[in-house]
Amino acid sequence: MNTVSSPFYTEEHEAYRDTLRAFVGKELEPHAAQWDEEGTFPRELYRKAAEVGLFAAGYPEQYGGLDLDLFYMLINAQELARAGVGGLHASLMSHHIGLPPIIRAGLPALKDKWVPAVIRGDKISALAITEPGGGSDVAALTTTARRDGDHYVVNGSKTFITSGMRADIYTVAVRTGEPGHKGISLLAIERDTPGFTRTQLEKKMGWWCSDTATLYFDNCRVPVENLLGEENQGSKLIMQNFNSERLFMAAACTAYARVCLEEMIEYGQQRSTFGKTLMEHQVIRHKVADMCMRINATQAYLEQLTWRVQNGQNPVADVCLLKNQATQTMEYCAREAVQTLGGAGYLRGCKSERIYREVRVNAIGGGAEEIMRDLAVRQMGL
Repeated sequence: MNTVSSPFYTEEHEAYRDTLRAFVGKELEPHAAQWDEEGTFPRELYRKAAEVGLFAAGYPEQYGGLDLDLFYMLINAQELARAGVGGLHASLMSHHIGLPPIIRAGLPALKDKWVPAVIRGDKISALAITEPGGGSDVAALTTTARRDGDHYVVNGSKTFITSGMRADIYTVAVRTGEPGHKGISLLAIERDTPGFTRTQLEKKMGWWCSDTATLYFDNCRVPVENLLGEENQGSKLIMQNFNSERLFMAAACTAYARVCLEEMIEYGQQRSTFGKTLMEHQVIRHKVADMCMRINATQAYLEQLTWRVQNGQNPVADVCLLKNQATQTMEYCAREAVQTLGGAGYLRGCKSERIYREVRVNAIGGGAEEIMRDLAVRQMGL
């Protein structure tokens, strides 16, 4: 089934989609299941992805990017989802959350050094906010950065960091001032900084091939030139980052739901029970209708909010609600697909089985469902 037609996409958008879909079909889908089982994927994939413009879309031309609208970002998220491996998706695109604060607030020399290299696929960028002692409560972070001459001395740790092992440059939230949001800053920290070590997190429910890690900072000396924006003003950058992260997560989750629907339909047309195919049974046909209803509604919400953001609006409450709706749509469709596939859906190897295991990381990461609900209502002034 094709993506629902929409007035938001031009011929140029669709041509880009076709290019990216061909890349995913050739370079990702044939290997995705194997990479997930192996818990890794080749680093050369970053350069291959860069060659088809996957990393350039939406970034400034002066750094090798392509100054394209947000709907290209949706296409990125939704076409990559066709491989059905969230860990591959998350790690390959970790620059989407690691790089924007550097572009928005980094000094020119820092941007010149890192942004073109990441867009070319030569270097990898990651974001490090979450800590072992707290997740969604960003204001409570405890990793410290103490000014010492022309350096900050960083101590503390971060965890559940996507691309945590492979990344070359990390955008790290640190405490430089008073407790709460007003004392938070962002630093760009290079992987080879003395005192900076990493430990890979394994045995995850999903995202197996994502190199998720815990980071440790032990008296790391980071040049003051690596401060992003003003000292103690990092919370604003973090919140800006969260909004775009949630939008693109919603796009991916909606696409994963569609992947489950497509796999279920294909299986249902081939599998026969009681003298007819599964798709000829009314109960299965009604599942398809319910899945389509949720997917199409979420896709419409996604595109409408993307248009609003692109036109200068900041619909925080709706973005929070959209993220929840998208993850719940993904969960519903993954469950129904696995249920319909039966034993075949319970065995590792099919996309729906992988996606079902990856529902929770999407419902937690980027802002847990509970936090999203509360934030949305507070944004409504209630």
